[in-house]
Amino acid sequence: MLTLKRDITAGMYVFVVFLLLLILSGSALANPRYSSIVIDADTGAVLHESSADASRYPASLTKMMTLYMLFEAMEQRKMTVDTRMPVSTHAAGMPQTNIGLRTGDSISVREAIPALIVRSANDVAAVVAEALGKTEANFGRMMTDKARKLGMRSTTFRNASGLPNSEQKTTARDMVILSTRLMKDFPKYYHYFSTQSFSYKSITYNSHNRMVRNTAGVDGLKTGFIRASGFNVATSARRGNRRVVAVVMGGNTAATRDQHMARLIDRSFNQGNHLAQVEKNNKNISDVAVTVAKANAPTPALKPYPEQQKVPEPIVKHYVFPPVASAQPVQPQKVALQTNGDWAVQVGSYHEPDRARAHAQAVARWIPGEIAVSEVEISNRRLYRARLVGLQEDQARSACQSLTRQGIGCLVVRS
Repeated sequence: MLTLKRDITAGMYVFVVFLLLLILSGSALANPRYSSIVIDADTGAVLHESSADASRYPASLTKMMTLYMLFEAMEQRKMTVDTRMPVSTHAAGMPQTNIGLRTGDSISVREAIPALIVRSANDVAAVVAEALGKTEANFGRMMTDKARKLGMRSTTFRNASGLPNSEQKTTARDMVILSTRLMKDFPKYYHYFSTQSFSYKSITYNSHNRMVRNTAGVDGLKTGFIRASGFNVATSARRGNRRVVAVVMGGNTAATRDQHMARLIDRSFNQGNHLAQVEKNNKNISDVAVTVAKANAPTPALKPYPEQQKVPEPIVKHYVFPPVASAQPVQPQKVALQTNGDWAVQVGSYHEPDRARAHAQAVARWIPGEIAVSEVEISNRRLYRARLVGLQEDQARSACQSLTRQGIGCLVVRS
């Protein structure tokens, strides 16, 4: 009996040690630097997110804002592609990666753009910063001010390159806003982000961004790495007539980061195609309902879609939310469907009502309208559409144009 007790005790000890090792190994595998987000570029719908609002180091994704500022200066005709920028001692002293600029040299804007995108050159980033902001520290303040105007509320820049600085922080959500704004605000310059190589002073540099050549539909944007951030990447991809924009931060290696991004893109296109069809069905059904209400006539039969015998009738519930006074959850107030011709701005479709409400509340800071969430069920699948309602048609269209300029996707619909 005593021997049996000793054997049981020894066995329990081994089991406890095994559990502890398992827990510790699991903790080691966890990646506290990871965050990601994927959006539909046209509608702004969030197709995937994980820790998207967690504070992260941007690393060389910072250079996307440096380029934004450079493109803006070109649009304002303060600079041209032929403008030459002087190289200071500060810029020449920037660590790798760089292109070996020396004090007293100069570099043209035409040369600087691919150097920033392909080589991610820190010396060139400092040159641009000093050309636009006199000093890199002042340029960091200019970048932060621009970030606020673009809606990047969780981002602070301290330098133009993304070199380590404990105060330089961002989020995956802010980086996807910046990526989207680069495409929408400067469409004639976006092609630079697909550049795979460039030469400077007889040296050819190849791009770190393998997503462009290895993943279907990818046509930009930027990679980044410092030890504190892990491996980051901002990516945009088009397949057919749809585009997604995605950010992954905190990868353990460049290869695993790229593989993960490719999976997110594939999944998001599949998911987005389904959502697009649902939205198309819902819009057609809604348009028919409004027309019938105005005519006070029975609902006509809907025509079948191609390869589809009939469109399932949705179950629609509309909720209007009062202003949020605290962090406590807000209970929705159910209201009747309005058919008086009022208009709304739709800012996204989500699988969870809380996300739809949160996004509508965030957008409400920018445009007028009452926060509302529409719950739509089609074929046992629920979606929650975030909207700002109670607008006239001209108000809704003006508001959506304003949001689009800020990189926020939207649709003008009848509420």
